[in-house]
Amino acid sequence: MLHSFSTVSLDVVEKILENAFEWIVVVDKDGLITYMNKNYCDFVEVRQEEVVGRHVTEVIENTRMHIVAQTGKEELADLQYIRGNYMIANRIPIILKDECVGAFGTVIFRDASQWMQMSSHVKSLMSKIQSYIQDINNGAKYTLDDILTESSMVQELKDKVKLVAASDISILIRGESGTGKELFAHSIHQISNRSHQPFIKLNCAAIPEHLLESELFGYEEGAFTGAKKGGKKGKFQLADGGTLFLDEIGDMPMNMQVKLLRALQDGEIEPVGATKAVSVNVRILAATNRPLERMMEEKRFREDLYYRINVIPFYIPPLRNRYEDISLLAGHFVQKVSNKIGKRILGMEDKVLEKFLHYSWPGNIRELENAVEAAVHLTEKEKITMDSLPEYLRDPAVFSLGSKKLKEILEETEKGVLQRSLEKFPNDKLAAAHSLGISKSTLYEKLNKYGLS
Repeated sequence: MLHSFSTVSLDVVEKILENAFEWIVVVDKDGLITYMNKNYCDFVEVRQEEVVGRHVTEVIENTRMHIVAQTGKEELADLQYIRGNYMIANRIPIILKDECVGAFGTVIFRDASQWMQMSSHVKSLMSKIQSYIQDINNGAKYTLDDILTESSMVQELKDKVKLVAASDISILIRGESGTGKELFAHSIHQISNRSHQPFIKLNCAAIPEHLLESELFGYEEGAFTGAKKGGKKGKFQLADGGTLFLDEIGDMPMNMQVKLLRALQDGEIEPVGATKAVSVNVRILAATNRPLERMMEEKRFREDLYYRINVIPFYIPPLRNRYEDISLLAGHFVQKVSNKIGKRILGMEDKVLEKFLHYSWPGNIRELENAVEAAVHLTEKEKITMDSLPEYLRDPAVFSLGSKKLKEILEETEKGVLQRSLEKFPNDKLAAAHSLGISKSTLYEKLNKYGLS
């Protein structure tokens, strides 16, 4: 084969072939090897100079190169089992003057897992330019690009997402409240093989116990008083073919844990009031900030369900363990809030950043975002100053650690922001609402909530 090239030297051609592909083999019309590059020879443990002239079936197991050379029909992205691994190979006939004179084959990926990892990587890159055209029915809003970090720990997690996203394996995302567990769940779905199918979320802590079964599995018409005509699909059916994200799974009641486990094991669910099961194909992602291991010891979380959902564990570190991200995230939130409300804020004073770096952030990224949002609203300068920070950050002694819950601190901060807005616009509620980036009706709701006039 190679000796037929006249305008390019054999050395140049072989150099190109050695570097253009990881593995390549060329056969003539009888299936005899005319060329096989060194990488391929090393893998099948033969010497390069010994393979020329041998029939390809003697050198490569399960090959179809000789068949392609005979039929002239190409075979693309075909799985081939070689030496204990599935390879993904192309086999292309060589046609000269309308006659098939041989074939060349290349191995694109050396095993199926390498292909899946590459698929996830490509989807991750594509999400940078296609996120805005995601199908609205998909449900997943965030990608890996939305997870901002300079932390090696978090970057390793992002790399881990690319490795496991393509499989259908169950993943349990652990971490304190506000660390970004949901962003990781969205990102896993976005670069999975289910990315064009639904992403359905259920917060297990937000649904009353007596409604949780119908939320998960749906119900038939007439199943109970108040049931909708025609029944209702549950989260499992809505997520069929896609991903079901069970947030706060540690708060799921024990009786529902049993039914969830059965659904995961059987791939079937039984809607409330139904007489037969319904098959579903769903990938499960779960998240919790609860101590599941201790809950298992206390018989508050099923051990068999734990091992079912915790095939691949993810632990997202708290913000206090990734201080290198505080400046990055704070700057991002300043820009985000400023753009939303149309206010010109150029950044933070050094003292503010120093305060942020020395604070423990018990509410993690969510607390940081809320603190920055409050500061952007309160500042009257082009940079966030200490005076514009929420009171608990300016004077930590007022809010000693453990004396107040995060919800209380954030509510007191919001109330303070509202009071200062009313002082700034004493007779103009609309102007106060606009300054806060909210509607007038929302402003009145918040004023009523805190008893402000």
